[in-house]
Amino acid sequence: MAMGKIPGDSEGGDEVGFAEINITPLTDIFLVLLIIFMVTSSVIVQQAPSGGAQTGLKVNLPKGGATDVTARATDMSVAILSDGRFVLGGNVVTEDELKRAFTDAQQKDPDTIVIVQADEGVPHGTVVQVMELAKGAGLGQLAIGVREPQ
Repeated sequence: MAMGKIPGDSEGGDEVGFAEINITPLTDIFLVLLIIFMVTSSVIVQQAPSGGAQTGLKVNLPKGGATDVTARATDMSVAILSDGRFVLGGNVVTEDELKRAFTDAQQKDPDTIVIVQADEGVPHGTVVQVMELAKGAGLGQLAIGVREPQ
């Protein structure tokens, strides 16, 4: 802080004092905090369970109003897109990869629930095919994902 002599002072100085605030350290702190939050949020998104109930894709689910199934971290969510592709953990997979994922999930936890989220335009046979793959791997607890009615 620079202080000079104030006019009218008894010593007769003619300097006027200005107080300056240095905001550079404050700006540095905010930039460091911004970087920390950006890195932390990207790590949290990447640590989401790969086989959890979130597929990461928007699927146009049919409406339904039955009881809700609460997804656990060990549950698997399989999305079937309108063009017939299978999505598991945000990645498009083939039928063989889906079968292997069901087998691995059954070995880890036999009580794993398979949640099938099929687009409205998907043929019923494709949904049944995914359910049969899950049952063939030993996963007998199946659920169908629907939109909540407004």
